[in-house]
Amino acid sequence: MLGKGVVGGGGGTKAPKPSFVSYVRPEEIHTNEKEVTEKEVTLHLLPGEQLLCEASTVLKYVQEDSCQRGICGKLVCTDFKIAFLGDDESALDNDETQFKNKVIGENDITLHCVDQIYGVFDEKKKTLFGQLKKYPEKLIIHCKDLRVFHFCLRYTKEEEVKRIVSGIIHHTLAPKLLKRLFLFSYATAVQNNTATNPKKHTIMFDTLEDWCWELERTKGNAKYRAVSVNEGYRVCERLPAYFVVPTPLPEENVPRFQGHGIPIWCWSCHNGCALLKMSALPKEQDDSILQVQKSFLDGIYKIIHRPPYELVKTEDLSSNFVSLQDIQTAYSKFKQLFLIDNSTEFWDTDIKWFSLLESSSWLDIIRRCLKKAIEIIECLEAQNMNVLLLEENASDLCCLISSLVQVMMDPHCRTRVGFQSLIQKEWIMGGHCFLDRCNHLRQSDKEEVPVFLLFLDCVWQLVHQHPPAFEFTETYLTVLSDSLYIPIFSTFFFNSPHQKDTNMGRESQETQSKPLNLLTVWDWSVQFEPKAQMLLRNPLYVEKPKLDKGQRKGVRSKHQRQLSLPLTQSKSSPKRGFFREETDHLIKNLLGKRISKLINSSDELQDNFREFYDSWHSKPTDHHGLLLPHIEGPEIKVWAQRYLRWIPEAQILGGGTVATMSKLLEMMEEVQSLQEKIDERHHRQEALQAEAPSLLRNSVRLSSLFPFALLQRHSSKPVLPTSGWKALGDEEDLAKREDEFVDLGDV
Repeated sequence: MLGKGVVGGGGGTKAPKPSFVSYVRPEEIHTNEKEVTEKEVTLHLLPGEQLLCEASTVLKYVQEDSCQRGICGKLVCTDFKIAFLGDDESALDNDETQFKNKVIGENDITLHCVDQIYGVFDEKKKTLFGQLKKYPEKLIIHCKDLRVFHFCLRYTKEEEVKRIVSGIIHHTLAPKLLKRLFLFSYATAVQNNTATNPKKHTIMFDTLEDWCWELERTKGNAKYRAVSVNEGYRVCERLPAYFVVPTPLPEENVPRFQGHGIPIWCWSCHNGCALLKMSALPKEQDDSILQVQKSFLDGIYKIIHRPPYELVKTEDLSSNFVSLQDIQTAYSKFKQLFLIDNSTEFWDTDIKWFSLLESSSWLDIIRRCLKKAIEIIECLEAQNMNVLLLEENASDLCCLISSLVQVMMDPHCRTRVGFQSLIQKEWIMGGHCFLDRCNHLRQSDKEEVPVFLLFLDCVWQLVHQHPPAFEFTETYLTVLSDSLYIPIFSTFFFNSPHQKDTNMGRESQETQSKPLNLLTVWDWSVQFEPKAQMLLRNPLYVEKPKLDKGQRKGVRSKHQRQLSLPLTQSKSSPKRGFFREETDHLIKNLLGKRISKLINSSDELQDNFREFYDSWHSKPTDHHGLLLPHIEGPEIKVWAQRYLRWIPEAQILGGGTVATMSKLLEMMEEVQSLQEKIDERHHRQEALQAEAPSLLRNSVRLSSLFPFALLQRHSSKPVLPTSGWKALGDEEDLAKREDEFVDLGDV
């Protein structure tokens, strides 16, 4: 019978199993359908976007424990997104309480953002894929940004159910061709429009001048030079058209093994040391070829290792470090903690939250990545050694570790423009295979490996621990991670610059048609209005003061605090046999023969790391100098804003970091007001820096998951895992459990 089985959230009572069919009577559904028609809720299509299939009288469930209330509307699928069009009376229309994305609406899911699709058959949840013989009465979509959508199809016409379910499965899960991505349809449709440019001169590193500028900025142009030997990708399709190599390296060595075995410059430290990367030579069984490779690498190594003037430390990331399989397995377990279908499931898993979190190993992988970056920084900063990162193709872990090192050592990379330029240099031009690692083409032989998301999570740890050091906010990192799945930007949808240029018609000048111009994700005005963009900028960030000419004479080099630390002295000229031992070590690694013995013993490495790490943390932090994270157990935290933002039960109304930020902004405004009274001159720049987003100042409905949780309805039920109550035992057993807590929350 309709309306029976209503479940109340009693404190200690057992929650009865839901037995209702629906809380909405059929006549109410028809009424709602008429209202939707009268209001003419229209589907907003982007240029080049086409409607593929649709279904009417669909209920979008509100995630509420067992009270399945829904909003009636229409479910549609285009070649860009899945969208639900309904009259959501609970949505807030107040502009001050919404952080709106102009491309993706609250009820929109891009096809690339779909992770898994489930169907409910007779109250049983099953994974959907391929051709279906029977169609579900309920559709559940898990998204890669961790949203969960529930759609009831019980009152939808059978033909429409078949059409919409089959269409969604096919267009989201079936393998695709690169040229069939919406990216190209959109680019063709807006071809005649004026192409937008990244804001504030983000360096794209697609010209020789960009690399020369970076060399000059880091003072690396004395030992390294930008080369154009790969212009037109005539040497290697994996490498960018332009890159930087050691100055003594002959250009004819680059095409010898198609760019493999060549030390490529990443960044130069203030003391002249450099961070380099190198891809391994292909494995060969033939002894004569192996001898040729060994001789080639011996010559390369003599160029970068010239004691006592130039010392190099090799770091093989393919061994004794996390693997891509480790990352993939850990994140697959980790994300399941946040893909919650309802409140009951949330509180059931809450009892064993920490054990599930630990077993995923995701936080441990973050810790290991940060620790590896600190070890490399110790070599560069304290030991005055060059560091050469080794990996099979130098396009995964090399991108991750080299980027983390630069974020920690270079304050320019902690500005928004500098951070975006860093991603362009190390990830886009570095040849990270975004197309494969995100599995945008849904290839069955490839699994998603979120290396870039791991990098963003590591950066979030730094932002969380040292907020004033970063010009951007955690909200910026969150929307950047969301942009991985929006196929109107070319930034994250190719495996290499060559693949992009080839498919955009830029490689061949004989092409008659005009090359396509795609948007870059760095133009945030495409996604957000100016008011919303203010939430991407950290109001507590203070730029490094510029010194007058008179002050510059007596100033020491940057990172002066680190240079004065009582650490290990620079190594003197190595003893006899060291050079040959180090050369053999490099060659064996590059030829795929891993060895466990390092140049420095593990004990010595740990001692140097611990001394460097402890000494840095014992001093006051310079937010414009070297920045190291705390990596002890509880210091590595869950990125709550990204992973918990769609779960209403995880909110703390009026609490969290946003509450602290709100108070700090109030104090900043008071200080600014007093300063203006003291100084009659009004500095426009200072006013802009201290300006706080009106969203943050005025809203009285802030929560710990701001700004994404503003539209979420907070559950008024007691936060008690009622379905797991029986498993906990009686009150005496519960009292004896010292390691489990039951929070009654707000009733």
